[in-house]
Formats: sequence, structure tokens, C-alpha cells
Amino acid sequence: MSDLLRALCGGVALDLMNLAQLHDRELDRETIASLKDDRFPQGLAFRLESPHGAEAVDTLAVVIAAMSANDAVLDDLAADFASIYLTHAFGASPCESVWLDDDGLAMQQPMFDVREAYARMGLTAPDWRMRPDDHLVFQLQFISFLFEHDGSASLADAARFMDDHLLRWLPNFAARVAQRAETPFYAGLAMLTSVYLEELRELMVQILGEPRPTAEQIEQRNRTVNEVALPTPSAYVPGSAPSW
Repeated sequence: MSDLLRALCGGVALDLMNLAQLHDRELDRETIASLKDDRFPQGLAFRLESPHGAEAVDTLAVVIAAMSANDAVLDDLAADFASIYLTHAFGASPCESVWLDDDGLAMQQPMFDVREAYARMGLTAPDWRMRPDDHLVFQLQFISFLFEHDGSASLADAARFMDDHLLRWLPNFAARVAQRAETPFYAGLAMLTSVYLEELRELMVQILGEPRPTAEQIEQRNRTVNEVALPTPSAYVPGSAPSW
């Protein structure tokens, strides 16, 4: 891996962790101040160049620059965060199973497929009862983890994970949040996250020299994998494996 590519991967890993953190917890005064100081999202290491990407960056940058941190704003942000990530009042679950399961249920086969992908890298989610393995935050952290590892194999793993999992449902999640969120910050964050992952995947086509599989190929690949009988996943035991 060249020094230039290594630097890019390190920057992408940091970007993804920062995005994960914003989806992980509601904003507080310190985080708002940090976002302004860092010129987020204009300071992202991976610069988005498509019209949609540039629009997402510019829109959210304007929102953050104008954002105050008084109690009323924080209350509105907290209510929006709860509606998206806790109560699912907007019907926009941040978990893959709800989008890909035929019955729209949480903690179904997609969650176990994601868990298996983590396990292949020696990772586990801390507590699936509190936050399922297929939650957006964990998936962003996992891709970040893969970008931190040197070598084309890790990048190929990241590309496949994005194809098989995150990019199959993230655009729909982002579109629904953008339509229903009460605050422009969370509407903008959802769209930025989606377009960031989409542009990143397009860049990986150039890096890996391999075209993206079609939707039909992805569906067939996942259908084949799920037809293979897998052992029942064991319960997570603290300390048994690295986690986030």
C-alpha cells in the first residue's frame, strides 16, 4: 500500500468514526463547539466531489455554523435524536434487519449476517440487547476498523461489507430521516452519511480495480450464503473478544 493510499485510508477511518459518534449520541454543547472548530463537515478527510456530495456538505456546514447551543436548541436536538434512534417514531430504524427482513422485524437474519462479518475479524458488538449488531453506529465503526488495517484484503472486505449490508439500506434510512426529522442537523447528517458512503464505494472501485456488483448479484450472493446452515451464535461474554 502506497503512502498516499495509507494516508487516505487513515483519514477515511477517522471520518467514519466521527460520523458514527454523531449517530451514537445526542448533541451537547461541547460537541457543537467541536463541530464548529473542526469546520465539520468541510474538514472531512475524504472530500466529496459529486453534486449531491457537495450539496450535503455545504448544507450541513451552514446548519452547524448557524447553530446555537441554548437549552431550546438542545431540547429540539434531543427530541429528534430520540425519534430517530430510540423510539423509532419516524419509522426510520437505524438497524439493517428492519429494512431487509421481509416482515420488517428487528434482530432477524441480517443481524446475524453482520455479526458473522464482525466475528471473522475477531470483533463482537458489546451488548446486542441494548444495541443490535446491525445498528448503523456499529456498521460505521466496523468499516472504519477495516480502513485502519493496511492491505488490499481489508479494503476488499470493506467493499463487500458495504455492498452486502450498509449500502443496501442506508439510502432509504437517510431519505426517510431527511423527510421526517424536525431539525435540519439530523436531516443533514443522514444525507451526508449516505452520500459519503456512496462516494467512498465508488472510489474503492478505482482503488481495487473491480466493478461494483449489481443489486441482483448481491441478492444472489446473500441468498446463497444464507442457504448454508450456520451454527447458532453464542452469547457474548465480556472479555471473550475485542469489541467497540
